[in-house]
Amino acid sequence: MSKPSISTAYISASTNRFNHAADASTSSLIAYGSGRLIALWNTQDPDGRGVLQTLPGHDGLVTCVRFVASDAFASTDDKGTIRYWRLFGTEWRTTAIVRAHQQAISVLREFDKFLLTGSSDSSIKIWEVQRGEVDDEVKEFQTISLQGWYPLSIAIASLPSSEAIILAIGGTDRKVHIWTRSDGPFIRSVTLSGHEDWIRALAFRAPSTPNDPIVLASGSQDGTIRLWNVESFTKMQAQSQIHTEKSGDDLSDDLLDAFEASLGDLSADAEEGGRQISLKRHILTVKSNSGTQQYSVTFDALLIGHEAGVTSLSWSPSNTSLLSTSTDSSLIIWAPSSIVSTAYSSSTSSIWINIQRFGDVGGQRLGGFTGGLWSNDGAEAMAWGWSGGWRRWRRITSDSHGRTVGEEWEEVGAISGHSGAIKDLDWSPKGDYLVSVGLDQTTRIHGAITSSTFEQSIWHELSRPQVHGYDLMGVAWLGPWTFASVADEKVARVFEAPRNFVEEVRVLGVKDLAQSEGDRPATASVPPLGLSNKAVSDAPSELDGNRPCRRPFEGELASITLWPEVEKVFGHGYESITISASNSLDLLATACRATSPQHAVIRVSTTAGYQPFGAPLEGHSLTVTRIAFSPPNDRYVLTVSRDRTWRLFEKKENGYMPIAADKSHGRIIWDCAWSCEGDLFATASRDKTVKIWKQDSDSARWGAITTIKFEEAATAVAFCSAGADAPERWLAVGLETGEIKVYSSLMSTPDQWTLVLIIDSNLAHVDQINRLAWRATDNPSRKQLASCSDDGTLKVLIVQFEVD
Repeated sequence: MSKPSISTAYISASTNRFNHAADASTSSLIAYGSGRLIALWNTQDPDGRGVLQTLPGHDGLVTCVRFVASDAFASTDDKGTIRYWRLFGTEWRTTAIVRAHQQAISVLREFDKFLLTGSSDSSIKIWEVQRGEVDDEVKEFQTISLQGWYPLSIAIASLPSSEAIILAIGGTDRKVHIWTRSDGPFIRSVTLSGHEDWIRALAFRAPSTPNDPIVLASGSQDGTIRLWNVESFTKMQAQSQIHTEKSGDDLSDDLLDAFEASLGDLSADAEEGGRQISLKRHILTVKSNSGTQQYSVTFDALLIGHEAGVTSLSWSPSNTSLLSTSTDSSLIIWAPSSIVSTAYSSSTSSIWINIQRFGDVGGQRLGGFTGGLWSNDGAEAMAWGWSGGWRRWRRITSDSHGRTVGEEWEEVGAISGHSGAIKDLDWSPKGDYLVSVGLDQTTRIHGAITSSTFEQSIWHELSRPQVHGYDLMGVAWLGPWTFASVADEKVARVFEAPRNFVEEVRVLGVKDLAQSEGDRPATASVPPLGLSNKAVSDAPSELDGNRPCRRPFEGELASITLWPEVEKVFGHGYESITISASNSLDLLATACRATSPQHAVIRVSTTAGYQPFGAPLEGHSLTVTRIAFSPPNDRYVLTVSRDRTWRLFEKKENGYMPIAADKSHGRIIWDCAWSCEGDLFATASRDKTVKIWKQDSDSARWGAITTIKFEEAATAVAFCSAGADAPERWLAVGLETGEIKVYSSLMSTPDQWTLVLIIDSNLAHVDQINRLAWRATDNPSRKQLASCSDDGTLKVLIVQFEVD
């Protein structure tokens, strides 16, 4: 038996809620933190595939990612560790690990050979990176103590016509602190005040010509952005000398002071406490080769347009415009509209206007945007939201007739994923698409869209049928257009596909359909204080008829892809924990949390009228963790439980009757699965074993025919057959560490299992695997395995078997 090969078909991974959690390289590769993983997404992929791979390594949540070069980036986590990554060939490897701070690192920047980290231990550390052949060295260069306030943003640049470096630090004390460095360490220079709340974002704009000032943009939770000019002071004095000679008006500091005082008076009377505008000139002095140089920092502009806190700022690669994101769900691109100022200067000054605004209006919902960035050399602007999904907009350079158009943008597809542990998944009956549920209280449907390159269809999230008020625990398909889910509540809810989903999968080629699909409601909506999705029959016209031939974007997934709820199934006394559908799809079984035999029962109902099928199945004494119906005809129901036992029930006229039980596992049994032929089943337990059980032909007892031992707790199992009359079958086992192991066995020797494949954390997961499921495909040698984990990612892996 030769070794199977493995590749990735789909990775769904959301972005962590930190405003420095993602960065784009010059080649438009996005690296972002997703849980404890770093996900890589090539935004210029011609087929629009999403995440290419995930990189394990961090022990804590990834808080910041920064590219240092196109083949190197640094990442930090909430445990205070920095990891330095480099690309060797096609493989990203960690070349340095430093325990930098005792607390979480909140901000990371790179400059020249320096890395700068700011942490909630109230300090900023500057590190010097020395690149080696294989390993890199990161050495501490300086520590700046912030005396009790926390850094939230850093910006760093070179001062114009000088070797000196300027560093700006913003955070929870509402001021921008400027530090400079000539030859030794950084020294404190000036403090810029004006913002009324935490400063979350800072960005320097490099001068486009040697005579231009460098501009510092600072964005705060007070909803405003301030621009500050940093320029050579001697040059400014010379300029003002010229103006004075020209106009004879001596615009002295006394006049400015009087003007400022009058502004102060105005704002003192104003209701809002007024936004203080200070025209004060701050002077920096730095050492240079020719003695000392002086620079002035002055306030230049106040940009008002966001209705809530600004979360990120970044200058476009061409340095002409500024991108800002905010918790008001908007993304704004600002640019100067040049005007010739007539007052006293001959130079052209500028008024900043917002030239583009994307996102949702009045969208305080879902927490707005956490951060944003430019990609594709400024042709794309993108942002990630509170719930971890991305939205991106692309500049249209030419219209359909090939004419060049200026500032026109259109939204294009991006990526998304569950922003929390994923608890369960299930393939639709024919394997057309996959549903997943998790602790982020959403149910999501993923499917493969046939792409231009016929070889491989591209996976995307197609619908978000349920956005709930409780953590979702389990899901099961009851038919091609119906599924049931259970959450941290006592009822199971049944959903029916609306017309817009049926249309969508037909248009996108996810599923082969005849045109007519019965009379369905168009879509669904949730009443303001309700939990149940209500059917909406007359959908807005944009959903009907001229449905765009593309997958829905993140904004649409969150708002218009709900499915109507058609039924509730009651019966349990405590919160539901697991759900399972029979192979014939006419029975549904559920179980709830239990600490006594009275509640540790399995309730089976018919899917025809959702009435109980027989009495509840009793026998367990603690929570039942998984229920499995035996293929092909649901003759048996197998249940496993926290009480370390499994039980088997056989189908009779009026319900299922207990026929067997066993308590040979030493710890909780997490999962169980039947072989596709129905002759064996497997149980996976925290006692680090998976046992295979078979019925004894003589005594009709079910006994363990083999035990597979592991280094870690086994948390998920799934069988797969090579097809009818094939000589072998496979068993996938998911472990608590996130690894997946695949075993193979000949039909003739069901007690002998050989390890044929180990899928480690580079391709699999870094946390407990909650569910594994093989996709029903006709190809005996090429199988797809879906897995979901507590690390918040869902993966569909392609396993290529060599079948003789």
